[in-house]
Amino acid sequence: MHYHLPVLAKETIEALAIQPDGVYVDATFGGGGHAKLMLQQLGDKGRLFGFDQDEDAAQNALADERFTFVPSNFRHLKRFLKLHGVKTVNGILADLGVSSHQLDEATRGFSYRFDSQLDMRMNREEERTAATIVNDYSAEALQRILSAYGEVRNAKTVAERIVNERKNRPIQTVNDLLNILEPLIRGQRLRYLSQVFQALRIEVNDEMSALQEFLAQALEVLEPGGRLAIITYHSLEDRPVKNFLKTGNVEGTVKSDFYGNITRPFKVITKNAIEPSEAEIRENPRARSAKLRVGERVTE
Repeated sequence: MHYHLPVLAKETIEALAIQPDGVYVDATFGGGGHAKLMLQQLGDKGRLFGFDQDEDAAQNALADERFTFVPSNFRHLKRFLKLHGVKTVNGILADLGVSSHQLDEATRGFSYRFDSQLDMRMNREEERTAATIVNDYSAEALQRILSAYGEVRNAKTVAERIVNERKNRPIQTVNDLLNILEPLIRGQRLRYLSQVFQALRIEVNDEMSALQEFLAQALEVLEPGGRLAIITYHSLEDRPVKNFLKTGNVEGTVKSDFYGNITRPFKVITKNAIEPSEAEIRENPRARSAKLRVGERVTE
């Protein structure tokens, strides 16, 4: 099963500063590329938990007694760690990209390159699909999603066209949607379609809320000195992550204690985000927009 090469692999493992007997989390296990490298740094007493809500990822679970696969969205981080008797961890990695497997599996509906049902669910036990959104949401709701999550410039026009077209027949497949979008494309075609599909995918999987919940729980379970390393792929993800590492909240609001001392739960390790080299981008074009940000939990 083809999953993407682990992005910024060397840089991420170095940034985590893994302790051989520590407890770590790969919050977006996928194909297990990062997890394998993390295990190489762990000793016999080390432990690694790999979270992934996509049932396909379970097939990649590592046959290593130090590894535990958790079939869940990372928004449930704290609950599942507690279930396994773990209160605190020494490091957490999250690679927020959609896996190559998900993009290349035609039946999943993540990509405009293949005709299939408009699905886009990372967890196929959830009911809401991309087809649900384009057929049931109001024009106003569609406009909001396309504008906020895809930065689609003519979001209102697209939303109104979708609502008009679905009166004739339901929009069920990728090609159904592409036929509606083609006359409305502004600028570079592939970029435009990527923005529309990104917006729908984020809504289907409730990605922004899940990210916020995950970050808050990561702060709670990280030991002082523990590190949080997050790889983002677009500004919608990167902005809250950057804010969170700087201030402890996704809004970026600087908070202070009773005495006026600014509270910063993290020491930011990456003053500027770490980006892939030209060589890595040549080998793995999907790494192009990746940004790695790392923070170290400070002692309160």
